[in-house]
Amino acid sequence: MEQDLYRNRDFIPDFDAILAETAARSAELAARVDVRADVAYGPSPRERLDILFPPNPAKGAPLHMFIHGGYWRSGSKTDHHLVAAPVLAAGGIAAITTHDLMPGTRLGRIVAQVRAAALHLQTLAPTLGADPARFTVSGHSAGAHLASYLAALGPQEASPGLPALRGILMVSGIYDLAGIPGSFLKHEAEMTDEEAAAWSPLTSAQLIGPSRTLTRGALETAPFHDQAAAFAGLITGNGQPCELRREPGLNHLTIVLSLADPASALGGVLADLTVS
Repeated sequence: MEQDLYRNRDFIPDFDAILAETAARSAELAARVDVRADVAYGPSPRERLDILFPPNPAKGAPLHMFIHGGYWRSGSKTDHHLVAAPVLAAGGIAAITTHDLMPGTRLGRIVAQVRAAALHLQTLAPTLGADPARFTVSGHSAGAHLASYLAALGPQEASPGLPALRGILMVSGIYDLAGIPGSFLKHEAEMTDEEAAAWSPLTSAQLIGPSRTLTRGALETAPFHDQAAAFAGLITGNGQPCELRREPGLNHLTIVLSLADPASALGGVLADLTVS
């Protein structure tokens, strides 16, 4: 039987242990920093942000928002607090956001929720002590896909409200959704072919504005490498800045641990993005 290259569990022997470490590191960080939890950006119980503050934040601090992965059908903001670490170390304020899940909520609605979260956070910035003009975003896996639509339009869209961003870091993203409806996610996300066509970054209009950085782990499966390269080519082909990275020795889950480590190369990329 042919392997499903989107089913990361099949390629990561210690899959559950890494998820447990990610959650444990998130709890440890949240226990020692100031956290403003469950800030609402909409009426749904999952339309919420957790905002983490550095010690003694400077007035006009940079602001960064992270979007978790989970193939649009799972994931927790609290289990991803660890990603705030490089942001806080750089003197920034970090917001970890979440959204409703497929199949109960359709993909277009989730894109709209992430946009609403970013717009609300940017409006809220002055009350947090942050500079709304120093706003950046990152996302992992499906979160990277969603992050792309903070500076992009689907082929069916006119001009929705979008935040003003300085930069976007997309980690291990999915940029061509054509293979998702027939993948192992068929009965978990129930993505339709129509949704895949409407919300594939590779067929969306990438807007001029924020810098983009795309990366993936060297140990990830072919779709994550191929799509990152194709998406970077699309962005640079439009005359926009885009850096394409490959993180040695990392897989689809350990790359999150690296992203959250201020001492790692990828953690340094996140810190540099924060203060850009």
